[in-house]
Amino acid sequence: MRALVLTDFHQLDLVDVERPEPGAGEVSLRICATGICGSDFHGFTGENGRRVPGQIMGHESSGRIAALGEGVDAAALPLGAPATFNPVVVPPEQAEEYRGREQDAPGKQVIGVAAARAASFADYVVVPARNVLLLDPAMPPHLGALIEPLAVAVHAVGLAAPSPEERALVVGGGPIGQSVVLALQRAGLTAIAVSEPDPRRRELLASLGASALDPAAGPMADQLAEVLGGPADLAVDAVGVTPTLADGLTATRLGARIVLVGMGSPRLELAAFAVSTEERTIHGSFTYTAQDFADATAWIGEHAEQAAALVSEVVPPEQAHDAFTALAAGKGPAGKILVRFDAEEVSAA
Repeated sequence: MRALVLTDFHQLDLVDVERPEPGAGEVSLRICATGICGSDFHGFTGENGRRVPGQIMGHESSGRIAALGEGVDAAALPLGAPATFNPVVVPPEQAEEYRGREQDAPGKQVIGVAAARAASFADYVVVPARNVLLLDPAMPPHLGALIEPLAVAVHAVGLAAPSPEERALVVGGGPIGQSVVLALQRAGLTAIAVSEPDPRRRELLASLGASALDPAAGPMADQLAEVLGGPADLAVDAVGVTPTLADGLTATRLGARIVLVGMGSPRLELAAFAVSTEERTIHGSFTYTAQDFADATAWIGEHAEQAAALVSEVVPPEQAHDAFTALAAGKGPAGKILVRFDAEEVSAA
């Protein structure tokens, strides 16, 4: 089968490798599409320290069930069915203790991050059956690759516990910020503004129904007063650097909730009095629970047309290296790039 191998930092090669076969309790998926995550292209450059040469990356994927390992229920996971997988794998012995907070399990392994495990920038991937979720068969199958980033957003928005009548600010309009807009809409909110410097992304965000604001156009609090009628009740920082967190604090009301899901910097400066004396709460948000992932899967199945707006480019594996290079240089498109593996028949070798 074909696989994209990180042969060295800044070098992604399409090579032939042996197709993996599912073991007991495992499922083989024939990959349809895999999205390029920010952590992937930062791994491509070597700057995040979470990917290594020789690795097959990829964790935002959809496909079809190709083979079942021993003990897998064929009625629950039928061959040929469209499916995705939750890349957060919790050891069975920790599953009950960490139910509802799977991302905290100390023994978890993340497909696409764990270097020793071949992931889904490939024609096939093998995953635990318990991590496989079926897709709505009426949905374009490549859109299943959007579920993982949407699950990140569903988790972040859930931590803010918004009410439909509240006003929300999203700081950063990249793929995660775009997914946060959808997650806020899923929660019933309509008063949503996004701060984003890139005019192409602002155009995409406006098409989703958000008020797209340029942070260079003036103080964010003033812009929110104009478009939302007042300060935000909650903010989601999808960038995670000092200036974006500062906007989240200054453009929200007293007692607001700020969710930090972006990881743009490992250290931030904080206006502490804006937290303590004005009683704001900052929530850290990382990945998602199994329920968040299931909720994102169900939502996309019912809102495929809305979610499709997040896909800016679909490229074949032969063009993946160039797409990674462009993203690493800050020259990517407004939305998500998907690498599509099922455009043609390939050898089963």
